[in-house]
Amino acid sequence: MSFFRSRWVEAPAGIEELDPAQLPPGFRAGGAHCGLKGGGRTDVGLLVCDAEEVASSLLLTRNASAAAPIRVCRQVVDRGGVRAAVVNSGNANAETGEQGFADALAMSAEAAKQLGLAVEQVAVAETGTIGVPLPIEAVLEGIGEAAGGLGADGGTAFSNAILTTDRWPKSCTLRAGGVTLSAQAKGAGMIEPNMATMLCFVQTDAVVEDADALLREAVDASFNRITVDGQMSTNDTVLLQASGAAGKPLPEGLLEAVLKQLAIEIVRDGEGAVRTARVEVTGAATAAEAERVSRAIANSPLVKTALFGRDPNWGRIAQAAGAALAGEDLEELGAENIEAAELGADVPEAEIGLHLDRGEHAAHVWFSDLGYDYIKLNAEYTT
Repeated sequence: MSFFRSRWVEAPAGIEELDPAQLPPGFRAGGAHCGLKGGGRTDVGLLVCDAEEVASSLLLTRNASAAAPIRVCRQVVDRGGVRAAVVNSGNANAETGEQGFADALAMSAEAAKQLGLAVEQVAVAETGTIGVPLPIEAVLEGIGEAAGGLGADGGTAFSNAILTTDRWPKSCTLRAGGVTLSAQAKGAGMIEPNMATMLCFVQTDAVVEDADALLREAVDASFNRITVDGQMSTNDTVLLQASGAAGKPLPEGLLEAVLKQLAIEIVRDGEGAVRTARVEVTGAATAAEAERVSRAIANSPLVKTALFGRDPNWGRIAQAAGAALAGEDLEELGAENIEAAELGADVPEAEIGLHLDRGEHAAHVWFSDLGYDYIKLNAEYTT
């Protein structure tokens, strides 16, 4: 099956899909089990770029209650010169106070020691349950084990190490225009990011002149356009590393296409989701208005349950739009303004449209349905 399998993503020309385990030349990764997740599953991951000079960008959650690894990345890490990343899954290390900060910093320091790097060159990311102290000694042992198993074919091990409630890994390795790009992402719930995503790591041997601008533009068009449950995580992190070893730039649009597909995969996973939809609002008075209305529709439990039940109830879309514009002078929305046939159609990816007839601005959001499995999983998340 092709990596680019969504109706909403156009694969760039000349793409060769490789084994996701294989990283671009000059990158190595690995994983280990330290006990954070049951069943012997990999829960510590390590990723390193062997090039001494690397262009990187690190985007982090804007949640005011940011987790310890986010605070370490903000205060300690050189976000433009990240050589390595260390990750655990199963424990978010969020709401854990100064001990949590010390533990996240210890993870970065241990990875730096194992790799012969400075602490500021190592980003740290964590994901899992909030409010639980991190068993740091076990994690540090896991980092050492992961360091001992690093390899150029460690992409799959690293991808598995970052998963929590995901039903499948989200990763790829692609070659185009003489460069290689690989990416690994995780996420299924607590999804509505802002300038970052759940966890996503991108590696390439391409030459990147302005990694921060490139990543921000691609994230705005992908991860910042999705929602599963309208909840912003305390731990969202996106890291781009470019070694420049290939001596060639990234093909235009490649990074954005990859991140769009990964973003849609996260929505499709959606902690029990069975259907995905894209809502596009046109005819808005301002860009902010189009954004506000599209997110109100995408996050409406009534719209999401209609998507789950294949119920073409366009009145729910009108209600959500009107609520988003409460207090405004809005003309009555009728069936002629709303495209909702695919809401009730037997298609896994449904297109929904709303025209406000108030201006020329538009916005879209990808979202998932809301069914029984989401309620069960989250009602019993820690019990």
